[in-house]
Amino acid sequence: MQVALVMTAWLVSVVPSHEYGANSLPDIKNEDFIKDCVRIHNKFRSEVKPTASAMLYMTWDPALALIAKAWARNCKFAHNGQLHSNRLHPNFSSVGENIWTGSLSLFSASSAITSWHSEVQDYDFETQRCTKVCGHYTQVVWANSYKVGCAVQHCHTVEGFRHLTNLAHFICNYGPGQSYQRPYRKGSTCSACPRDDKCLDNLCTNLKRDK
Repeated sequence: MQVALVMTAWLVSVVPSHEYGANSLPDIKNEDFIKDCVRIHNKFRSEVKPTASAMLYMTWDPALALIAKAWARNCKFAHNGQLHSNRLHPNFSSVGENIWTGSLSLFSASSAITSWHSEVQDYDFETQRCTKVCGHYTQVVWANSYKVGCAVQHCHTVEGFRHLTNLAHFICNYGPGQSYQRPYRKGSTCSACPRDDKCLDNLCTNLKRDK
């Protein structure tokens, strides 16, 4: 499974519509937070260029969110060492992970996920070449990842970020995690969806898989 870290804080020029405080960050059961995390992932997945022939629709997984929350509490800018363990999640033998750390006043789930997606500018789909860091982007649009769970933690400091305080530490976990192949197969949208799937906004959906 491919993992990647960027040792920089994400700075945005647009102030989020809701500014969080240390005690007001959403928990993993917050419906608006869940909807935002799922919505922005599926938006980027549905808009990939070149188009994907079998990009799975992504839905929330409470177990992945619990994993993300437990690891975020450590306030470390480093990957969970158990991602490869088949004991980490009841349904996935590998779990993917993206991490964002930045100013508490600038945090929103959508801006953090957008920062991961912005790595697309450094990624060449045809050659699989990446000029900087692209692992966060490829995980966001990894075709076979169909579950996501995210969590955010307030940290006074985060290990790996010197001289920065009062931070939001945001983690998303994915099932199944990505590997070293291309993130998806190009082709007409939904042209190669699994059997019994339907097409919704260029994504393959299945009631049994998505519940």
